[in-house]
Amino acid sequence: MEKSLHALITSVFFLLLQFTSQCYASKDESYSRPPARNIIFTDHHGSEPEAQQVHVSLVGRDHMRVTWITDDKHAPSTVEYGKQPGTYNAMATGDHTSYRYFFYSSGKIHHVKIGPLEPGTTYYYRCGGSGPELSFKTPPATLPLEFVVIGDLGQTGWTNSTLAHINSRDYDVLLLPGDLSYADTNQPLWDSFGRLVEKYASQRPWMVTEGNHETEIFPIIQPHGFKAYNARWLMPYEESNSSSNLYYSFNVVGTHVIMLGSYTDFDEHSQQYKWLEADLGSVDRKKTPWVIVLLHAPWYNTNNAHQGEGESMRKAMEELLYEARVDVVFAGHVHAYERFTRIYDNKVDPCGPVYITIGDGGNREGLALTFKNPASPLSLYREASFGHGRLRIMDETRAHWSWHRNNDSNSFSADEVWLDSLSTSTACWAIEDGKEPPKFIANDEL
Repeated sequence: MEKSLHALITSVFFLLLQFTSQCYASKDESYSRPPARNIIFTDHHGSEPEAQQVHVSLVGRDHMRVTWITDDKHAPSTVEYGKQPGTYNAMATGDHTSYRYFFYSSGKIHHVKIGPLEPGTTYYYRCGGSGPELSFKTPPATLPLEFVVIGDLGQTGWTNSTLAHINSRDYDVLLLPGDLSYADTNQPLWDSFGRLVEKYASQRPWMVTEGNHETEIFPIIQPHGFKAYNARWLMPYEESNSSSNLYYSFNVVGTHVIMLGSYTDFDEHSQQYKWLEADLGSVDRKKTPWVIVLLHAPWYNTNNAHQGEGESMRKAMEELLYEARVDVVFAGHVHAYERFTRIYDNKVDPCGPVYITIGDGGNREGLALTFKNPASPLSLYREASFGHGRLRIMDETRAHWSWHRNNDSNSFSADEVWLDSLSTSTACWAIEDGKEPPKFIANDEL
């Protein structure tokens, strides 16, 4: 009976998919796709002890990590903070690190964990006991919650455009599925990128995972990758029982977010696979009804660029995500936007995740302009344009996704869809042997 119910839902879902794909898959052909823009190198104009490249990230339920760099090797790793401008009634001391890459020596990289912090509150802070005052806002205590999602950001004129469009409307947390600076072994570009995004990354938490442009492996001389990435963009991997900064998870307001590593081992015998299996097994959908996954190389892709590069990871891990009823999977790598229906094993499945590629943040390589034709019925919308996405979690059952094209100087909302959390689908959970449906009951998403 349960299998028949699932088959009926799948059939109805596929019929609706056929209709919606014709409604959404067509692009605005009157829009002229823009070329790539030049790299922007951002200099530091402050003193050696002054904090630069400041960004904040979530650590645990009520803490933030403040990360910055100083040219002064003796600058203290301290953060003063408070809820009023110029009034700092708390101070925290953290750790610091640095690294060498060929003839390049990084500045002093500071990581300071501050808190406990109150939700939905603006905090004013100062790094290292001097320099300008900055501020950030913590995520709210309850839903709604808004994520910004951007991939393959880089540091070009289009990056500036994307960031300006993002900043024109408030959000709570930024998610970036890999390819940050496009330094590609040119280490000063890491510094330039940190300065470019500081205006934004110092005000809201930025949660990132690595892409292929973060590897920076050089045979024999630099055989181990991610040296700069791991030193500069420390994420809460230890807090999520991961052994690597390349994959981790965190909770924020009804949502469990998993960051996976496309460029570290992921087969069933790997540490990442075992960690993911345990992490998904520990998710309580009563507390976090939404589960979101980010990775770099897409598992589903109808663009001609990077065909099949995520396939081995998909074969290794897709079943874990499906059985856990993951809601959405975001990827980058392909420099275009594409939204798929709910999928499992290359077939329409109403109990699988929605897959979205959003590798269109503004990279120096330009857009991936060509897609395979005819379009797959699994792909509901695809377009080669720069832009960003917003996922607004409205409540335990509903979320709104929108993709905003960088239409020259204006941000244009070109694609949007309402999503139901799979935690509410009694049919999807009923087909899992030995599992009870979650407490939240809502109409199944078709």
